[in-house]
Amino acid sequence: MLLLLLAMTTGLHAQDSTDTEPKKKISYHFHFYSAPPKPGKGYVTTGGNGALLSFANMKNNGEHVRNIPRFTLFFNIGQNYNYDFSRSFGVFSGVNIKNIGLISKPNDSVKLKQRVYTLGVPLGFKVGDLRNGFFFFAGGEYDLAFNYKEKYFLRGDKKSKFNEWFSDRTDLLMPSVFAGVRFNPGFGVKVQYYLNDFFNKDYTETVNGVKEQPYKDMKANMLFVTLSYNFGGFKCDFGNHRKPSNKERKGTRVIIEKRTVTDK
Repeated sequence: MLLLLLAMTTGLHAQDSTDTEPKKKISYHFHFYSAPPKPGKGYVTTGGNGALLSFANMKNNGEHVRNIPRFTLFFNIGQNYNYDFSRSFGVFSGVNIKNIGLISKPNDSVKLKQRVYTLGVPLGFKVGDLRNGFFFFAGGEYDLAFNYKEKYFLRGDKKSKFNEWFSDRTDLLMPSVFAGVRFNPGFGVKVQYYLNDFFNKDYTETVNGVKEQPYKDMKANMLFVTLSYNFGGFKCDFGNHRKPSNKERKGTRVIIEKRTVTDK
């Protein structure tokens, strides 16, 4: 009987020891970051302008010229350098290549597509929740028009096209102002308005031995709306090559974290 009681007691102690032994759980956590680095650091954002929808107010000798909104995806790229002084205020500049232009119908038979590629340098500021949420941005930009292209359609058929590098048909420098909003996690909308006419009124060409100024009486003020103006990016820390900690890893990226939890 004594031996039986000892055996039962030993079995109970063994069971308690097994039940109270710590258990380890391993889990994996995925973190998606789309906010810029901490304030006080410069960082570069890529993407610039996305899809562009252009509008124009066109007049020829005071008479309204019918025009069509112009949509383009190609070729709009850029990079911006950003510096955030705090979580709610920052500035930015950079370089952006844009495809901007007009589609006009002077009469029922003729349609003209005229566009320029420009190299623009913006300078602007940002106000709001710069790291994780909604903020407003605005500023000005100077564009250098480096390639002009024109297509001429007659009754729906393309009759001619040409392009010119650094053409005199438009002003070489095209100043503009812009404003927009950015929504988390990086989607944005921007409106940009050009301060001068699209065409160079002083442009002169010779047709059949006669000098003409085709844009002398033309007035075309243009603005465009662009989507996906991005402000998520990576940090620039020139001269400091140490590996950043997880807290500094702010940008468009995914971090996989392995956690081990011990149950007591």
